[in-house]
Amino acid sequence: MEPGYSLELVQTQKLVLTPELRQAIMILQMNVEELAQLILQEIEENPLLDIADERREDVTLTPSIEEDHDEEWIAYFADSSDLGISQGVSKNTREWLGLSHQSVFLREGSVWDALMSQLALLDLSAEDLELAQFIVGNIDDNGYLRCSVSEISMTLSRSPAEVDSMIRTIQSLEPPGICGRDLRECLELQALSKGLGDLELSIIRGHLEDLAGARYSKIAREQQASLEDVLRARDAILELDPKPGASLSYSNTTYIVPDIVVKKIENDFIVILNDAALPAIRWNPYYKRLLLEGERETRDYLNNKAKRAYYLAKSIEQRRITISKVMGSILKRQKRFFAEGPEHLEPMTLNDIAEELGIHPSTVSRAVSGKYVETPFGLFPCKMLFSPGVGARGEEVSQYNIKKGIEEIVSQEDPRNPLTDDQIREVLSESGIDIARRTVAKYRSQLGIPASNRRKRL
Repeated sequence: MEPGYSLELVQTQKLVLTPELRQAIMILQMNVEELAQLILQEIEENPLLDIADERREDVTLTPSIEEDHDEEWIAYFADSSDLGISQGVSKNTREWLGLSHQSVFLREGSVWDALMSQLALLDLSAEDLELAQFIVGNIDDNGYLRCSVSEISMTLSRSPAEVDSMIRTIQSLEPPGICGRDLRECLELQALSKGLGDLELSIIRGHLEDLAGARYSKIAREQQASLEDVLRARDAILELDPKPGASLSYSNTTYIVPDIVVKKIENDFIVILNDAALPAIRWNPYYKRLLLEGERETRDYLNNKAKRAYYLAKSIEQRRITISKVMGSILKRQKRFFAEGPEHLEPMTLNDIAEELGIHPSTVSRAVSGKYVETPFGLFPCKMLFSPGVGARGEEVSQYNIKKGIEEIVSQEDPRNPLTDDQIREVLSESGIDIARRTVAKYRSQLGIPASNRRKRL
């Protein structure tokens, strides 16, 4: 058979992402603060939009619809003067639930802002910025970090090494001593920053109680230094600031805004999206009238703007529906978590929620990505609620709870005879959790707990 050419028609199906679909995907992934910024930006760029005033009644304009207008959006446009992007619940209900435009999770603004503005100059990845925000959010008014490496590691599913590295990055920021985990570390960071000598550092590291008790002779003897040198070192140490965050505490307040609130009402829980943090917007009556009655060129321009506004509103409403469904499904699976606390977190994966709702796991991931949920036990990243199950007799146990179990076992061991990974595995097995020794070693490492030979203390 001689070679030749032929032409064949093959029919294929392929998903093409329209600009509207891309926008909907982007909006689903946004947290409430990012979405609020997007809405405000659209208000600035779109003359048809205004921020709604809750005290003012909406004025409904009934347009005469021309045949060449898109039927779907123009019907929506004609139906109401309010675009539908609003708080979603009544003002009285919002007040009762404790919701507001800036919610209830506040930090002293200057501490947060001072650190985050410095971190913004470091060109961090999105993942590292999320880690940094979580750490900074757990720094108290005096500048101390009130969260352990293992707690941060478990909550955000980041390795202890990554958490420790980010803590050191934040400790390198101004003011010196910020993000210390105790007084000793706080003063040591300041001493290193000021270039103090070895004697000052040694006193900070090993003799703070002696310093507080004015036991200068003891310090001099143990440090093999003269009393005069110890007194000079004392004076230098007393110039350090034991509360480096206090100088940043002004009245300016900023907020960590939860995207979702799970509230207990009598014996049940309800899911509320915190739409109170979003600006409510409405059609501008003047430009709306121009769209319907103005000259052709003006109408064409405003027609495109109206379509943009409509698709924005549609994407936001779809985001609301998707997040509500996802969180409702999570609530059904994690009722003990919301009722009794984090130690009762059940094994759950993105696939579990996706299969129940008949959507793709990536949609579930976008619905919880970067978002926080307010619970009766505090504020948590939504992705913390997902934890693969590990086999146990009778039922699966979440990785989070197994790690907490390992932490508790190690905290109660005899420091002179610390438990090996195999012994920890046996203790877990006695409580019905059967995992391999290498899994214990993996979780122990993720928690930042050294091996038994490095934990041994005489």
